[in-house]
Amino acid sequence: MKRLTEKEEAIMTIIWQLEKAFAKEVMEALPEPRPHINTISTTMRRMVDKGYLKVEDFGTTHRYYPAMSKKDYTQSFIKPVLAGLFGNSIKNVVAFFAEEKEISPDELKEIIAMIEGEKTEEKK
Repeated sequence: MKRLTEKEEAIMTIIWQLEKAFAKEVMEALPEPRPHINTISTTMRRMVDKGYLKVEDFGTTHRYYPAMSKKDYTQSFIKPVLAGLFGNSIKNVVAFFAEEKEISPDELKEIIAMIEGEKTEEKK
């Protein structure tokens, strides 16, 4: 599956949040300047053809819903990046962002707390 374009990802993010949505609802959730409703409808139909969305027909109106979860989509594109750029190492990813000052000590502490929380849950 090909990665979504930036505009398609914006639409997909809205649909993941809403779970099911008509084109008008997607348009209203997009930031200004909003594309024309016909542009959104055409994009969503293409996303159906690509396999990212499914559609329910209501006569002349269509409601769209995700064909895959956000987690599945993210994993399918993040894992190859991790493997190629960071030697499949999360540690290398975090180190990169720390060196670039893109992650704060507080954010690192939150990540550590999440990991330690998971380890605590596994021991129960």
